[in-house]
Amino acid sequence: MSSNKLNIFTKGFLKENPTFVLLLGMCPTLATTTSAINGLSMGLATLFVLVLSNIAISAIAPVVPDKVHIPVYIVVIATFVTILQFSMQAYTPAMYATLGLFIPLIVVNCIVLGREAFANKNGILDSALDGFGIGLGFTLSLTVLGIVREILGSGSIFGFKFISGDGMLAFVMAPGAFLALGYLMVLFNKIAKKN
Repeated sequence: MSSNKLNIFTKGFLKENPTFVLLLGMCPTLATTTSAINGLSMGLATLFVLVLSNIAISAIAPVVPDKVHIPVYIVVIATFVTILQFSMQAYTPAMYATLGLFIPLIVVNCIVLGREAFANKNGILDSALDGFGIGLGFTLSLTVLGIVREILGSGSIFGFKFISGDGMLAFVMAPGAFLALGYLMVLFNKIAKKN
């Protein structure tokens, strides 16, 4: 993999991490990360849509007139979200019920909409790498936030209880989401500055 391709792929981890650097997608970030599995699932759902919509947008960009490119791209994104939604309903109904409203909202997620600008101007491979890197960065961020909230809120990780008793209820609720996110952002930015 060339240096340029590697940079496109890895920028979503540190330099352009959607959660900790760009502060995009905060609604699903704060609402779905009550547990590690929820964060991981929401991240993977977004990654799926990002990669496939970036590929499709990059492929059709040369033939889509500038005046209608945004509505066309939203339809492309909505198509992949609908495929994801139906697949989750069929194969993982419990996870679909947990994430609920946040799956259809991927269509208007700032991360997905922002990456269409990249896909519009770049080739299919670069767009796929960009979607995969940004999506993986988002998935890792949501999973880490979910892990922290689950450990502090219920003394478990991925549903496996390892601390007896009740955790701090605040971390399962909205205030805990903001606190955990704030501290993780500080930690992430300290680590990123060292690199």
